[in-house]
Amino acid sequence: MSALQELQLLEIMCSCFQEQSRDAVRQLIFSALFTLQGNQADESRMALLGKLVSMAIAVGRVPILECAATWLQRSHPVYCRRLARVLVDDYCSLLPGSMVPTLNNLSSSCPPFCCQFITAVTTLYDLSTEELTLPVQLLQMVVSWIRDHPRLVLITLLNTPPSSSQPIGSLDLTPLAGLVRWCVKAPLAYRRDGKQGLANGTTETELEAGPLFSELHLSVLQVLLLLPGILREKGLLGRLALLQPDQLTSLISDLSGDLEELNPLHSDTQTHIQLTLDRLAQALQVSMAAGALLCSREDLRALCSRLPHNNLLQLVMSGPVQQSGFYPHIHTPPLGYSPRPGPLGPHPSSHSPHTSFPSQPFLPSMAFPFRPSH
Repeated sequence: MSALQELQLLEIMCSCFQEQSRDAVRQLIFSALFTLQGNQADESRMALLGKLVSMAIAVGRVPILECAATWLQRSHPVYCRRLARVLVDDYCSLLPGSMVPTLNNLSSSCPPFCCQFITAVTTLYDLSTEELTLPVQLLQMVVSWIRDHPRLVLITLLNTPPSSSQPIGSLDLTPLAGLVRWCVKAPLAYRRDGKQGLANGTTETELEAGPLFSELHLSVLQVLLLLPGILREKGLLGRLALLQPDQLTSLISDLSGDLEELNPLHSDTQTHIQLTLDRLAQALQVSMAAGALLCSREDLRALCSRLPHNNLLQLVMSGPVQQSGFYPHIHTPPLGYSPRPGPLGPHPSSHSPHTSFPSQPFLPSMAFPFRPSH
C-alpha cells in the first residue's frame, strides 16, 4: 500500500472500532486482526498495529486503546516491547516534546492501556546500558500518571479474577517489579553512563531525572501500601508474589555489576551507592510487609550479602521484632539461625566477596521494634 492508502485504512479501522458499541465484538475483531500467528504476516500485523495504536493515542480513540491493553496482556513480552518501542519513538523521537501533553490525559480516559504500557516500557528499558535508559519525557509521563492515579498500576490486577491464570510468557500483572528496578538502579545507572559531568560530578541528565526518580520511588512505596487490602479481598494475600524472587535476584546481580564499574573511593560515588541501597532497603521492607514479596529473611540475607554495607539494608535483613498478628505471610527465621543453602541460591559464603566494597554482614543484635501505623 502507498502511504495514503495506509492512512485511509487506519482511518476506516479507527471508525469501525469507535462505532462498535459491543466491547466483546470489538475485542474479537481486534484479536482476529492482530493476534500473532507465527507466520510471515506477523511483521505486517505488528507494523499496522503500531500505527493504529499510535493514531488512536493522537486522536483519542479509547475503544482501540482498550483492545490494545488486552492484546498487551495476552502477548509475549517481546512483541509488547516492540509495540512500546514504536510508541516511544513516535512521541519522543519523531515528535519531541509531544509525549507528556498528548498522553497525559490517557491515565484517566483509559487506565487499562496505561497500566499495560507502563509494564511494557519497564521491560523495554532496564537501565542496563545507556541505550536502555528511558528518555526523560517518558519518565515525566509515567511519574505524572502514577502520582495523579496511584491505583493505575494495579488496574490489571484489580480486573483479573482471582482464579484466572496469566498466559505463559506474558507481562507481569503489575509494573511494580519494573518500577522498583528503575528507582533502585537509577542513581548508579546515571553515574555509570554520565559522559559530561558538571563541576560537582553530576551529569546534566541526572539533574533532570534525579528528582523524578525520587518522586517515582515515593509513589511506588505508596502503591505497595495499598496492596494488603486488595490481596486480602481477592484471597491472594500470602499466595501471590507481585515481586518474584528471581526478579530480586536479577536486580541484585545487576547492582553488583554496576558497582564494579564505579570508583568506590570517590565521595560522590559513595553517595549514589548509599542512595541506591537505601531505596532497595525501603522497597524490600515495604514489599514484604505488604505481601508483594514472599521471601524469607534468610534468603534475603543470602542475596544482599554481595552488596556493600548499608545501615538501612542491615535493619531490613535483621527483620522487625515479631508481634502476634503482624506479617503472617512472612517467615522470619530465629535470630540464631543456622546458615544453609536457600531456594534462591547458595549461601553467601560460596560467593567471593566484592573486591571493592565491604560485604554486608548480618548482625542479629540490630533487630528493631516495629510499630504498625494506624
